[in-house]
Amino acid sequence: MSDILLFAAGSLRLAFTPLLSAFQRDTGQKVSAEFGPAGLLRQRIENGERPQLFASANVAHPQRLADLGMTGAIQVFARNRLCATVRNVPALTERPLPEVLCDPRWRLATSTPGADPSGDYALQLFERCEQYWPGQGEALRRRALPLVGGIDSAPVPAGRLAAEYLIAGGQADIFLGYASYTPALAVRPLAPPLDIEADYGLCLLDDGAQRLAAFILSEQGQDILSRHGFMRRTE
Repeated sequence: MSDILLFAAGSLRLAFTPLLSAFQRDTGQKVSAEFGPAGLLRQRIENGERPQLFASANVAHPQRLADLGMTGAIQVFARNRLCATVRNVPALTERPLPEVLCDPRWRLATSTPGADPSGDYALQLFERCEQYWPGQGEALRRRALPLVGGIDSAPVPAGRLAAEYLIAGGQADIFLGYASYTPALAVRPLAPPLDIEADYGLCLLDDGAQRLAAFILSEQGQDILSRHGFMRRTE
């Protein structure tokens, strides 16, 4: 059996590492995985690179490939939520989170919209804020620093999470990222009406990865994703 090449969103790295190990143990089929911002991975596919499977942190990027006739049906395989990681000081941890976000004293960082779905979900949050507090959402959008996930962004060192790296390095006080990082970082959830959910979608680009896609969707695969902070696709 030939190896499977997988392109997967960077936020899946912690969960997919044990998931792919379990798949390889069960099937004997090896998987080479490349993790990165899903939008940039999708551009690489459009430009001619050919992984057998693409796992995105949203549905829009796989759907773009489907619209181009490069893949078939898109399957939602996991769900996540946007959250805020903050510097561990009382002014950021004890005040209501909407007040914290809207306080211009604090440097607010995101991933890069367009290149990384995490940045797109942050924009959705700003739009939601604008609906409820006119002027505040637009101010958040202007203040937000897209420090990671772009084609020209400085790389996050291997083994570190963007939120921890940016806050520990003094580049940001708040980072908008995913709730699946909760086991590794102290984060604050976004409560209604500001909660933003993320559907993760996968698509097959080659039939040789059907077993891997089925494993991700299986009870075993869903259990591994759940243990790493993701919601099951049916929740």
